[in-house]
Amino acid sequence: MEARAINRFVGTSPRKMMLVIDLIRGHGVDQALAMLHFSPKHAARTAEKVLRSAISNIQNKDESGRVDTATLFVKEAFVNGGPSMKRVMPAPMGRAFRIRKRSPHLTIIIAQREARIAAKPSAPKKPKADASVAEAGETKKKKSTKQKTSASK
Repeated sequence: MEARAINRFVGTSPRKMMLVIDLIRGHGVDQALAMLHFSPKHAARTAEKVLRSAISNIQNKDESGRVDTATLFVKEAFVNGGPSMKRVMPAPMGRAFRIRKRSPHLTIIIAQREARIAAKPSAPKKPKADASVAEAGETKKKKSTKQKTSASK
């Protein structure tokens, strides 16, 4: 089972948001929450809220309402660029510089880890005696050809 949470038009630049999101991608939810909580980045606060929202969404999806957060992990986390507000800043000599205030769309998808099933222990493979003899014979042939070429020179 998986759940997603989306926050659009965030008030941080997409590049700054990507730095934070790259930290949590693929990690367990508990570890990701800890990383975001103690990160000094401003974008981490927004990402933490979105991650908590995704956890809430997966708990609401489940019939029992109880999902162990130890089994959850961040399956996907990505930042898409949103609209840019264009502003003008006065510059010297009557010129004007354009300022683009960028906004991102943040999406976090979490999922449950599947329980790993223990595989049956397979019988150890027996080494083939024929293959080792054939390889040894080939190496002898190679050595003998090298000796012949060096003797002919």
